[in-house]
Amino acid sequence: MRSVALLAVLMFSFQWITGQTKQSGITVKQTYRMESDIPYREITPGKTDDEIRKNCHLDIYYPENKKGFATVIWFHGGGLSGGKKEIPEILREQGFAIVGPEYRKNPEVKCPVYIEDAAAALAWVFANIEKYGGDPGKIFLSGHSAGGYLDLMLAMDKRWLAKYGMDASRIAGVLPLSPQVITHFKIRAERGIEDTQVVVDEFAPIQYVSKELPPMVIITGQVSTNLIGNDAFQEADIIGITRPCTKHNFLVKDVKDLALIIKK
Repeated sequence: MRSVALLAVLMFSFQWITGQTKQSGITVKQTYRMESDIPYREITPGKTDDEIRKNCHLDIYYPENKKGFATVIWFHGGGLSGGKKEIPEILREQGFAIVGPEYRKNPEVKCPVYIEDAAAALAWVFANIEKYGGDPGKIFLSGHSAGGYLDLMLAMDKRWLAKYGMDASRIAGVLPLSPQVITHFKIRAERGIEDTQVVVDEFAPIQYVSKELPPMVIITGQVSTNLIGNDAFQEADIIGITRPCTKHNFLVKDVKDLALIIKK
């Protein structure tokens, strides 16, 4: 029952989101603005300067002349070693802002740098979204694969946001697509561990399962060892939606499910 209640809360949180507004009985199409390559980390002297300058920036797509809108931060996938920032086309023109951060990746960096970058991007959004008209109380996390993994680490392990004097409980909701809930395979590879070897340690989201987390809806495709721990997630009232006939790499193409949840 609490799972249903959490989903209802999550959907209710998005009910102000719409692509159109009405003025004096006339429907007016909402317009949007895109701002690109905004730095979210300060560059300090050191050998990492170039990688920070190259990667630590984000794009923001938001409704113009509107106040109090929600924001979805979309972390891209790519196994923590590939991919690039994006504003998913299917999520555009829905009445909310979308932020697409880039982050440093393997092999240029190793764990936990990419998690630290994701936390810095989230902290930037909390600190700056009001300037664009957004409500800092309506910030949601989403993303595919490695991006979903980053979603869960930020929402479930409070130490990352705590570095910025923020509490992860401020996150309004989390909607990852096909995330890994154990220690990510790239982190295991960095240690010389086979990707078939299950590891659950401080870098495994499942390590931080509790009933005190933000509302979550996890969408997955085919089941794999990277998604173990389903029972623990259910006990914490975290909702799971499975697309058993959809392969992991193609699940992002079915992101319309996410858009439907948001629009409701």
